[in-house]
Amino acid sequence: MQNLSKTLAILPLTVSLLLAGCDNEQSTTRLNKDEPSQTSTSISAQTIPASAKNIADRAAQWQIEQLGNLSYIPESHRAKSENAKFWIQAAFYIGLTRWTETTKNQSLLEFMKNMAKQEDYELLLDRPYHADDHTIAQTYLWLAEQTDNMDAIKPTQAVFDMILANKPQVGLEMLDETASGSGKVHLEGNCQLRWCWADALFMAPRAWLQMTNITGDPKYFEYADKEFWASADYLFSDKYGLFFRDSRYFDLKSDNGEPVFWGRGNGWVFAAIPLIIDELPDDHPSKPRYIELYKKNAAGLLKLQTKEGYWPASLMDPNKVKTPEVSGTGFITFGLAWGVNNGILTDEKTKQVVEKGWAAIEKAVAANGRVNWVQHVGKSPDPVKETDSQLYGVGAVLLAASEMINWEK
Repeated sequence: MQNLSKTLAILPLTVSLLLAGCDNEQSTTRLNKDEPSQTSTSISAQTIPASAKNIADRAAQWQIEQLGNLSYIPESHRAKSENAKFWIQAAFYIGLTRWTETTKNQSLLEFMKNMAKQEDYELLLDRPYHADDHTIAQTYLWLAEQTDNMDAIKPTQAVFDMILANKPQVGLEMLDETASGSGKVHLEGNCQLRWCWADALFMAPRAWLQMTNITGDPKYFEYADKEFWASADYLFSDKYGLFFRDSRYFDLKSDNGEPVFWGRGNGWVFAAIPLIIDELPDDHPSKPRYIELYKKNAAGLLKLQTKEGYWPASLMDPNKVKTPEVSGTGFITFGLAWGVNNGILTDEKTKQVVEKGWAAIEKAVAANGRVNWVQHVGKSPDPVKETDSQLYGVGAVLLAASEMINWEK
C-alpha cells in the first residue's frame, strides 16, 4: 500500500501538469469511452506525425490517470504493477522518457521528477542482481542526464558497484528444477543472476551504459557489454534472425511444428538495441556489432508481420494466437522506424511495414487513450483479449510514437 499511497499523492499534480502540457486540442479532450479510436486505417506519411502526437498524448494521459486505480489489471499482477520500481511500471517510464525527450514536454518531465523523488531513486533491493529490478534505473539515470541531479544515480551506483565486486558465476542455461516432470515452464529460473532471458536485455544493459556516460567510468558498460553479448550470442538464432526467450525454448515447437519465438520477447530485445546504440559514442568499438545484430534481427522480423499489421504473439505460428498483440508490435514498430529514421533501413518495403505497423497500433488505442490488446505478464505466446491492457504496452506505444512523430516518406 505504500507505493499506492505515493502514487495517489502525486496524481492530482500529475493530471493537471499533463493536461497543461498537451497542446493538441484533440489530445487534451477528456474522453470517457474505452472503444477503439475511429482512426482511418488508411494513413499517409504526411499524416503520421500528427497521428503519433495525438495517440501518444492520449495514451500517456490515460495511463497516468490510472496509476491510482489499476483495477483493470488482473489481481495476480496488480500489486506489482502499482510499484513504480517494478519492471511493469518501469517499462512504461522508458517509453515516457523517450516521448518526453522527443517532444520536450516539460510537464511530463516534472511528473517523472516527482515520481523518482517519491521513490527515493531506489531500486528494489530483494533481488539486486535481477535485470527486471534494474529497469527503473534507466529513468533515474535519464533524469540525472536531463537535470544534472546526481542524487538520482547514487542508489543505483551502489548496487552496480556491489555487483561488480561480486560478479555472478552462474551459467546462462535456465534450469527449471521446480517444474521437473510437470512439463510446465515457469517465469523464474536459476540463472537470473545474469541476463539469461530475452526480456533482460531491455531491462538492464542500457542502465549500465547510462552509468558509464554519466560518471565517465568505463567499468559499468564494460561489464554490461560483456554480459549483453554472452546472452545475445546464446539466445539469438542466426537461422531465423530471432531471439529465443530463454534456453528452455531451444527445442520447443509450436502447434504447427515451427520453433517457439515469442513476439514480445523479441520486441523487448529489438527495442533495446536502438536504445543502447543511441547511448553509445560513435567511436565505441562495440557499436558496429550492435548495428549488425540490429540488422539481422530486423531482417527476421520484417518477414513476420500479419496482414493486419501486427506481429503475432507466436512469431512463427500466427494461428497460435490469432488476435492482435500490441506490446510486441509497439516495440518492433519502434525498432524498425528507428532504423528507417537513422538511415540504416532504406528500402521501400521496410517503410511500408512500419506504416502498416503504426496503423495497427492506431486501431488498438481507444478514444480515451487506453491501449488495448496487450498480452498480460508472461513468457510465452498466450491468449489476448481486446480489453487486456498493461503499463508496458503503453510504454511500447510511446516508444513507437517517438519515432513516428519524425516520420518522413
